[in-house]
Amino acid sequence: MTDTRPAWSARLETERLDRHWGKHEMARRLLIHLGITPTPDKVKNLANQIRGYENGAHYPRNWDYVFSEVLGIPYDELFPKHETALLGTVQEGSTPRQGDDNVKRRAAIHIISAIAAGTAIPPGAIETLFSGLDDSLGRPLGLSEWEATVHEYGQVVGTLPAGELIKDLIADIVAVGELLNRPNSTDDRAALMRVNAGLAGVLAVDFGDVGEKRAARMSWAAARQSADASGDRDLRVWVRGKAAQKAFWTERPDSVVAELASEAIGIADGTPSAGLADAYAARVYVAAARGDTDRVDSTLDDLRRVFDHLPQDTNDQSALAFRESQLRWAESYARTWNADPRAEVSLEHALSLYPSNAFAPRTNLALMKAAVMINDREIEAGLQHAITTMENDYRRCAGRAQLVKRVLHTLPGNARTLPAARELHAFTTAT
Repeated sequence: MTDTRPAWSARLETERLDRHWGKHEMARRLLIHLGITPTPDKVKNLANQIRGYENGAHYPRNWDYVFSEVLGIPYDELFPKHETALLGTVQEGSTPRQGDDNVKRRAAIHIISAIAAGTAIPPGAIETLFSGLDDSLGRPLGLSEWEATVHEYGQVVGTLPAGELIKDLIADIVAVGELLNRPNSTDDRAALMRVNAGLAGVLAVDFGDVGEKRAARMSWAAARQSADASGDRDLRVWVRGKAAQKAFWTERPDSVVAELASEAIGIADGTPSAGLADAYAARVYVAAARGDTDRVDSTLDDLRRVFDHLPQDTNDQSALAFRESQLRWAESYARTWNADPRAEVSLEHALSLYPSNAFAPRTNLALMKAAVMINDREIEAGLQHAITTMENDYRRCAGRAQLVKRVLHTLPGNARTLPAARELHAFTTAT
């Protein structure tokens, strides 16, 4: 009887059988190769997919490179280009590409797979993703649409679960890289670099929120390089000012926060911008964490002076902007940890400025409220407020652990062994 399957499909089955592997064993090896823990459910689901691949029903568009690596067979030999290009099940953009494009596509698949599985991103994947900014995947969009896309990402990054945007951001970064690599991109290069800097910066924010510190650091570096290449001063200031803030929340050394903030302030050269406000806010956080009241007051004055010159024609929240809500947030943070009697009023004011879907800042303000309650000797009520806040925190931002630790630090010594304190402490590792 004639075998009507594509040659690659029959080859997958033959290579597996030659190694005396069942479909479940093949699935297990594919998962392990990507650094994904092969749980029974994952193995079973992937084994069912392998059955479809070997029957020729589906092309393994997200697993082709993994099959090649696990079986030790060159990609072009295992999946001949002329065969996969003719398959009706292959979606546009999944046809194998050559050289660096294949390497970058594989890196993107590895990053996405790792994030989906909650495992570490493979070493080198982030560097590969950003190297040269010359990927060959993507979709041609006009500059205005790309700028609108960056703006939209900035608006929603604080409203969705941490890490929710990573896949889409990676895909768009690859797409912009393809546009940058086109021969006719010279005239639009500065604008495309601005777009790439914005995408990489928001990606860095989301990486930091899921606790991928190294990936966040590499993404911020790519954002700085792109912003510098664009020649846009305000954007150069923003990627450093926002990076300084996020470095603080991911508990990088104070010296790193200070250096990034100083770079932003130096580049700004006195010109007000959202990034300059971010840089001063980062300095406020460090001073407040150290208990340096004088430095807190003087830096808050610097922040207010910058804010007074920023346009406030809208209250739309965005990681790319600096609104009054963020100014009041910084004031609240400083006053909370310095036991300032104005802290409670400041918190209420800040909370009133954030829309209900601004989950990230509202959750942080609620934790600060718990600290204020504890400072007012409402210890049990404060602990319960913090626990309830964390139980309702669907974003599960990695930086939230720092605030929980600070709430616990406000407890008097005899209260740190309370059952509620131990329950709250558990969130510092779970987050």
